[in-house]
Amino acid sequence: MTSPISISFVETDLDQMREREGKIAVFATEDGKIDASARRANRLTKGAVARLLDSEKWGKVKEGEGVAMSFPTGLLATALMVVKLPRRPSIELARKTGATLAKFKGDEALLVGAGNLTRIDEISLGLALRAYAFTDHKTETETEAGAATIMCSKPEEVAAAAKPAMALAEGVFFTRDLVSEPANVLTTNDFAARLAAMQEIGLEVEILEEDELGKLGMGALLGVGQGSDAPSKVVVMQWNGGGDEAPLALVGKGVVFDTGGISLKPAAGMEDMTMDMGGAGVVSGVMRALALRKAKANVVGLVGLVENMPGPNAQRPGDVVKSMKGDTIEVINTDAEGRLVLADVMWYAQDRFKPAAMVDLATLTGAIIIGLGHENAGVFSNDDGFCDAFLKAAATEGEGAWRMPLGAGYDKMLKSNVADMKNIGGRPAGSITAAQFLQRFVKDDTPWIHLDIAGVASVKSDTVLAPKGATGWGVLALDRLVRDRYEG
Repeated sequence: MTSPISISFVETDLDQMREREGKIAVFATEDGKIDASARRANRLTKGAVARLLDSEKWGKVKEGEGVAMSFPTGLLATALMVVKLPRRPSIELARKTGATLAKFKGDEALLVGAGNLTRIDEISLGLALRAYAFTDHKTETETEAGAATIMCSKPEEVAAAAKPAMALAEGVFFTRDLVSEPANVLTTNDFAARLAAMQEIGLEVEILEEDELGKLGMGALLGVGQGSDAPSKVVVMQWNGGGDEAPLALVGKGVVFDTGGISLKPAAGMEDMTMDMGGAGVVSGVMRALALRKAKANVVGLVGLVENMPGPNAQRPGDVVKSMKGDTIEVINTDAEGRLVLADVMWYAQDRFKPAAMVDLATLTGAIIIGLGHENAGVFSNDDGFCDAFLKAAATEGEGAWRMPLGAGYDKMLKSNVADMKNIGGRPAGSITAAQFLQRFVKDDTPWIHLDIAGVASVKSDTVLAPKGATGWGVLALDRLVRDRYEG
């Protein structure tokens, strides 16, 4: 997998700055106050930093951003950046600053003079997250990224604070890699194997194959994958870091490629459907992060892995399948397959683990993109307290999330003449009727959140903390939810 860049924390040594190769970054406040590192950079560059801070240009620089000077006089470094930042930045601003440093750094080594700034651990997380590139399938030799060295007060304390942040970065990178992989590489077999390998970091991993899924009665899930040569699977990952309490269950849709099945999608843009396993990718990344940082909580992650293909044995519109719960479903559109996968895995999660609460994630509907664009995931829930806790966690981590309605009035849109329900309710309120469908597979005593991440799992332009492509949205928010609600 793609590894985060190496970031080390050391005591401030101003004598390094003159002879340091690569790039250097220092900080200044909005009103031009600077610390020892910036003062040394100013002296070595014969007052260039001071001239910048006295210029009109500095007044136009936003907090968390900076001005770079190429090949500065008096330094061996190829560039010096002065970053505008208050001494006590917010978490969001600190991460934005780290992202600025990552873009400035490029492939070169970077020396950062952070002094006694606060939230250096958050700056390092932003730096790590933004310095991501998926290059596994590029044949040209890639330049190895240089390391980042952060000079600061009390480096051992900062390193200890940053350690869980680096576990989070690795979890996000794991998710991004999974979402970025082409479907001929990330098959259901390969996906399951990558998850099984996480036993090495302390997760308990179990793979349920098709014969066992059949015995469990997962007819909804198996129907989706029956047109593909790739075997359908359910992978169960357990992290038991808490006491005897019931676990939080995370359930992810893992459609490794979605043609739409017999209800074939248009050709234009179908290549993007390699990301239709985004929900399973997020669950996998969260579980990796929890294991790496040794979270003191019980969490179980379950992913349903299938491929939705047309073929001689493919599910047809009009077919009726029986779910593990026992409800029958008329398949009106084979491209509404994710909810069929989730229905069985959600029921299995509740039946086996009796979770304290459950969150499912899926790139489920195009309708949520129409409603919320690419800024927010859609949040649906049957429990106000649980939902509020997640929304707070998402806001803390800067991951956009917006609550959407549920209501009995939408249920009539799922009524079938030949089965207990249809798998779609038509174009109106498409993301809501999908959530209403899923709610039928949530037990009355289970607090539940459904996250429709179709608009945020992979994007066409850069975000603050990620280059264009897979974002890893949800890993930070769900990890925060675990910290705030399930760790003692």
